Amino acid sequence: MTLFQRSTAPAYCLHAAVACAVLSAVSLFSASLPAAAAYPERPIRIIVPFPPGGASDVVARMFADKFAQTWGVTAVVDNRTGASGIIGTDIVAKAPADGYTLGMVALSFAINPAIHKLPYDSDRDFTFVTIAASNPLVLVTNPQFPVKSVKELIDLAKSKPDSVSFASSGTGTSPHMSAELFKLMTGVKMLHVPYKGSTAAHPDLFAGRVNVMFDTLIATLPHIKGGRLKTLGITSKTRSTELPDLAPIADTVPGYESTSWVVLMGPAKIPAPVVEKLNAESVRLLALPDVKERVARLGGVPVGNSAAEARKFIHAELAKWTKTVKAAGITSGN
Repeated sequence: MTLFQRSTAPAYCLHAAVACAVLSAVSLFSASLPAAAAYPERPIRIIVPFPPGGASDVVARMFADKFAQTWGVTAVVDNRTGASGIIGTDIVAKAPADGYTLGMVALSFAINPAIHKLPYDSDRDFTFVTIAASNPLVLVTNPQFPVKSVKELIDLAKSKPDSVSFASSGTGTSPHMSAELFKLMTGVKMLHVPYKGSTAAHPDLFAGRVNVMFDTLIATLPHIKGGRLKTLGITSKTRSTELPDLAPIADTVPGYESTSWVVLMGPAKIPAPVVEKLNAESVRLLALPDVKERVARLGGVPVGNSAAEARKFIHAELAKWTKTVKAAGITSGN
């Protein structure tokens, strides 16, 4: 072997190795395209980490029905409850990243990282497909309570710290966290009275044994129309079609927003073409009249944004609720 041959052999091997690596990457990418184009070709499972009947479950079943109609594949909802939604969410995080196991989670997804030690990373371990719906809450009180506006409530709470009590459906729930965000942004001190569910709190709220409550529109609307509850504000930045005269709390507390939302997601690293297909179908079905009507009956508003917008929204929600939980001093032992 000549000197020339000896000196160029390593370079030749290096070039060959690089070429093989490039060809392998191209082959893998090319192989993934037909699979993504064929998606879905087998049953889709949507994990709901809550019991049947709630907003996440109802929306997930609408998605499953529409996926089956559009794509001709079986789509099922699998309720995996427990640990504030953590058990079902962990199943989604650890599922194969192929788009056949999805999840439909709610606001607790963004609250849990600040309260519990989780077996997954809420920001990195998921692909967010779209925000399906947003559910505003309303700030209500009994008709005898001597305030008629958000400003009057703030003034009363500041003049008599901890004299105003607020009910919630439990520690860490959206009614509780909406009140804690309100406290954080206004500087008021109010007494938290947790109950085992929203309906359990209502009799004491009606009777005036507890003063105010942030609760979902669907839970409070019949009582508002029946005169048992008085409204002070809504937690969304815009008015509700159900209560068009009710002003957003943000009109008095700039920047305030607290909505209970539902998001369709899956494990991290689902191929982009599959995410795009899921997103396009989700946005389409959320614009259908029958879906919009059913979401409205839940007290919600269909959203249907892009996957990038969904990720940005969830990232902001994680930061907001972590700050709120820390300010309130809430722990898993509360």
